[in-house]
Amino acid sequence: MMACFTLHGVEEAKQNRRRNSLLGNKIDSHIQAGRYGQTNGISQGSVLMDFVAEIVLGFVDLEINQELLGQNDFRILRYRDDYRIFANSNDRAEEILKIISDKLRTVGMRLGVSKTYSCRNVVEGSIKPDKLAGIELQDLGITNAKTIQKQLRLHSFGLRHPNSGALKRIVSEFHTNISKQTEAPDELEVQVAIATDIAFVSPTTFPAVAGILSHLISLAPDSEKGKLWEKVRNKMARVPYNGYLEIWLQRVTQPATVGIQFSSDEAICKIVNGANEKLWENDWISSRDLLGALDVSRIVVSAAKDESEVIEPDEIQLFTQNAWSY
Repeated sequence: MMACFTLHGVEEAKQNRRRNSLLGNKIDSHIQAGRYGQTNGISQGSVLMDFVAEIVLGFVDLEINQELLGQNDFRILRYRDDYRIFANSNDRAEEILKIISDKLRTVGMRLGVSKTYSCRNVVEGSIKPDKLAGIELQDLGITNAKTIQKQLRLHSFGLRHPNSGALKRIVSEFHTNISKQTEAPDELEVQVAIATDIAFVSPTTFPAVAGILSHLISLAPDSEKGKLWEKVRNKMARVPYNGYLEIWLQRVTQPATVGIQFSSDEAICKIVNGANEKLWENDWISSRDLLGALDVSRIVVSAAKDESEVIEPDEIQLFTQNAWSY
């Protein structure tokens, strides 16, 4: 009911909750279909869903403003789904926090308890903890990248702030630095294990971690490469719903210089291996020209075995450039 509340108002939405002609109900039904029938929450990762979320949160902003109309002893800042409350006392901040929580609940949203905290220092409280902690890791240069101690610092940061934007950005920078190494680092297998565990805890970092692993393992003796990649794959196979990771694992293990035969149940991986797999639900399309344009074989522009063994930073730039979310 989120979109319907937002576009048509609470009363009209409740009175016409089964009226399919309402635009809000149409949007809600599509969101539910994309979430296996669930009625709460909005899918993440889509620009379109970001737009829908902003419409819903804009409605919540109006509701909050109405509730606090005429009161001037506070300030609320919102960026996307992050709220900052500035007040002269903790009690007042708690009162406003409850109002925000109540208004979010009317559209099926709730505040993340683990991410809600208070701070008496305005400057420190205005910056996310992962961003502050990330500043400590800005010195992971080429020389530092060779040592296990520096990599362990990155691993520790990942444990404290899993899947954060700051972690994605720092791992990407680490990939850029380590890609300039020309000699195998000390304790190569240990460094591979540490990098893999970073991705295991924070799967969103895997594109950059795949680049790090591809460079590290490329420096290993040919007789050891296959064994190292098998260990990486066995570790990442324990991540649930890991289709996205499977695509990247295929990219790093199937080049001819690596020589691992990669098999997966992921549709895109099957298509890369030559199967005629169904990728999109296009049974409703009657146009032959449009169906031809959606031919899955067209998405494969080159054979996986012909790709370079090492993933360069430019290859994953599109997957890391949106790490502004930190």
